[in-house]
Amino acid sequence: MRCVAFLRNVNQGQRGHPSTADILAGFADAGCPDAVPFQSNGTVVFEADDPDDVIETVVASIAARTGLDRDGFWLPLEELVGVVDAHGATSDPRRFEFTVHGGGTIDIGDAGVVEAAAYRRCEIVGSGPGWTLTRNQREGEGNATPVIEQLTGGRASSRGLPTLVRLVDRFAPES
Repeated sequence: MRCVAFLRNVNQGQRGHPSTADILAGFADAGCPDAVPFQSNGTVVFEADDPDDVIETVVASIAARTGLDRDGFWLPLEELVGVVDAHGATSDPRRFEFTVHGGGTIDIGDAGVVEAAAYRRCEIVGSGPGWTLTRNQREGEGNATPVIEQLTGGRASSRGLPTLVRLVDRFAPES
């Protein structure tokens, strides 16, 4: 299965962050030597039969190599294609953030969810197992991660919708 990894709090090339070499070595340790990094934010495309095991190994390998603990999430590339198909043509893509998390599916109609998002000047416009799509009130704001972490009680990692569109354009098979 073709998957996309989202490593939390990664800015490759910056001091205090895992390098691209460290990340790719972690994927090699997990049996995915052909993993491909996308941008420099900890987004990696890989093939695996057991993606949960791959991410667990990658995170442990990065920590062993660098002393840096990072959280990792993954989704099937096919799931991201569906999100881009449904939302990628919006007129204001820079207001949208795609967030991955370990908290199941968030009920975007729940009053507490709506209130938590509104407090952070955003609204959750889509969700699925382990992901949400959030629209910020202002372009370029990054409010999704703190909202989702508050709602799930766990870590989350976000990417802008334009990043997701570029990723799908590059890696998804032609339909």
